[in-house]
Amino acid sequence: MSLPTSPPKWAKECATTFHIALSFIVFLFLDFLEIFLCLLFRFLDHYFEGKPSRCYCENTRELEDVEVSETLCGRRNVFREMGFLQFARKREEHCCSKKVGGHVTHRWSDCGCECCVSWMKIGDQKLHVVVKEPSQSSIEDTRGNPTENVIFLHGFLGSSSIWTETVFKNHSNHVKDNYKLFAADLLGFGRSPKPRDSLYTLRDHLEMIEKSVITPFDLKSFHLVAHSMGCIIALAVSAKYAKFVKSVTLVAPPVLPCSEDGASFTVLNRLAKRRLWPPLLFGSSVMSWYEHLGRCVCFLFCRNHRIWESILKLLTQKRDLPFLVTDLTKHTHHSAWHSMHNVICGGAKYNDDYLKILVANGVKVCVIQGDKDEVVPVGCSIYIKKKVADAQVKIIPNADHNTVIFGREREFTLSLEEIWAPSADTNSVEE
Repeated sequence: MSLPTSPPKWAKECATTFHIALSFIVFLFLDFLEIFLCLLFRFLDHYFEGKPSRCYCENTRELEDVEVSETLCGRRNVFREMGFLQFARKREEHCCSKKVGGHVTHRWSDCGCECCVSWMKIGDQKLHVVVKEPSQSSIEDTRGNPTENVIFLHGFLGSSSIWTETVFKNHSNHVKDNYKLFAADLLGFGRSPKPRDSLYTLRDHLEMIEKSVITPFDLKSFHLVAHSMGCIIALAVSAKYAKFVKSVTLVAPPVLPCSEDGASFTVLNRLAKRRLWPPLLFGSSVMSWYEHLGRCVCFLFCRNHRIWESILKLLTQKRDLPFLVTDLTKHTHHSAWHSMHNVICGGAKYNDDYLKILVANGVKVCVIQGDKDEVVPVGCSIYIKKKVADAQVKIIPNADHNTVIFGREREFTLSLEEIWAPSADTNSVEE
């Protein structure tokens, strides 16, 4: 019985060339579609809200905040660079002379259901934080001994449920009795506020964590655990509170080796390269490169999430949907778009400085990532190991960006508890 042979080299080269050519054609069409949707949304915003929406389609738009990513205005578009947008907008301004007044509390294209806008009714805007207290009996028995604190930060398009529905349910009795756990919905996601006037910069996310967790609970020492985009925010928090942080656990961290010049575009081109395959990369590229196409997707799915959820419940015959499904719509396009660019891309130029601060202060750094991760290259974990020689890096076989946690919740939770233990060894790389 003969063994299967791999395709010849010329076949691979032909397939690669075909993929590149097809990608070029598809993204050329999307460039044109983006210009059309820009004009369409300007018209609709003008009609429903009284003024056209501001967007990043024109390279001439000035970005005053240094923490705002240059990828917002610097994304290339063939038709915009040809001047088509300026010509079309002159026609659009001539046609759209109707003025409609009135203040709107949320964008017309965002969902206005009770669940999505409940944060507007709260006077003091803070993040939604789930707090799991240690058992009362343990507090009474160990009076005088400080309780260990752990802050959990989720990733892009997620919520605190990623921790409360997995890790929180699998802790040992020791952690249940002696640890106080905080799982926060990041600004713009889950049940947390989604303000229209925020640019969702790294500083905005950091300040909200301070305001909602660190300051009100008077945390003087804590561990940090973060997944994906949350890792960038966790590095910012740990660098500012290096004297307070006991350990930082980064799960699938999008930390790429970047020079300060052009760091944001390095990340954008690496994590959201304009290619059709694999499908996950294509989806990331569409939502990262096309502001108005992304808003259109959010309008169809996020604004109408109740309809889609009802359809899924009917098809699956289940009263409750998995939290991973419902989490995907718990944001606005404004919050997701800016967090993607200003945190994941814009935060890249600060990562090396944050890691240097952690090394200088002896903060324990641990990284966990799956070797099948198609979202974040495994090289990110190796890069952190190079910058932090004492970092513990665990590469999980046959795990991807999400299954590094899901499907192995008990094992993952045990890894966290080993990291938090005072005697944990953090000077190894495991594969």
